[in-house]
Amino acid sequence: MDKKYEKSADAIAQLTPRQYKITQERGTEPAFDNEFWNKKDAGLYVDVVSGEPLFASTKKYDSGCGWPSFTAPLEPANVVENSDVSFGMTRTEVRSTHGDSHLGHVFNDGPPSEGGLRYCINSAALRFVPYEDLEAEGYGEYRKLFDETSSKEGMKQ
Repeated sequence: MDKKYEKSADAIAQLTPRQYKITQERGTEPAFDNEFWNKKDAGLYVDVVSGEPLFASTKKYDSGCGWPSFTAPLEPANVVENSDVSFGMTRTEVRSTHGDSHLGHVFNDGPPSEGGLRYCINSAALRFVPYEDLEAEGYGEYRKLFDETSSKEGMKQ
């Protein structure tokens, strides 16, 4: 990848109050009351701060939790996992590598056939790039994920 992803003061200044609370202050948005929990369109989910590619709709599934859930990150190097012991629980926090955005948490209750993980991610930490806009927005190398999927099982999940 020759595209540079980074956190900048300009990007932070453009965040909505909800996006700021989630990404910069480790907040959580309400279940079933967020932009992408039920989205089924083909495309990429990128960090709202840095633009780094994080998840693909091909790995998104309905976990019933009310937040977007994925079985695996698109680019594992773009996701950092940290221990989180807040609220009297031990969980694994998920952050973006380059944007240093709080994304959500990863749990071990995902589909066993897909590796058993559930990346439970806040919509406010993400920007969705539809399949048809991938090339124009600089994510053209990921089109093949959807082209391969469409030839096997169709584009929509």
